[in-house]
Amino acid sequence: MNYSRQIAVEFNHCDPAGIVFYPRYFEMINSVVENFFADVAGRSFAALISAGEGVPAAQIDTRFQAPSRLGDRLDWQLLIVRVGGASLGLALEARGQAELRVACTLTVVFMVNGRPAPWPEDVRARLNQFKEAA
Repeated sequence: MNYSRQIAVEFNHCDPAGIVFYPRYFEMINSVVENFFADVAGRSFAALISAGEGVPAAQIDTRFQAPSRLGDRLDWQLLIVRVGGASLGLALEARGQAELRVACTLTVVFMVNGRPAPWPEDVRARLNQFKEAA
């Protein structure tokens, strides 16, 4: 199963030429991951942070395939690649009008009070269930 989210390219995402400025893709990636955690893992970033927890990025590898422009609608897909002890491997891609625009692999780490920690059992179960549905 893939997690899907559509993000419209807005003025604030673009450089003066009306093309997405590449750091804004990282903001979009974070938005997809944040919504995935709320919708699938059962933990919003707000709930994680208020509990002294978090899921910061440890590694991200990104390929920019084609430009996206102001007014485009990007269809983002997220797939779980690996559920580790404290880490989570994700693959994300965005398409605009069926054309691949950006693809990345991302590793996030579950942290408690600034230190890596094992996934809570309820979160691990949800992540594994989602992964197996793929």
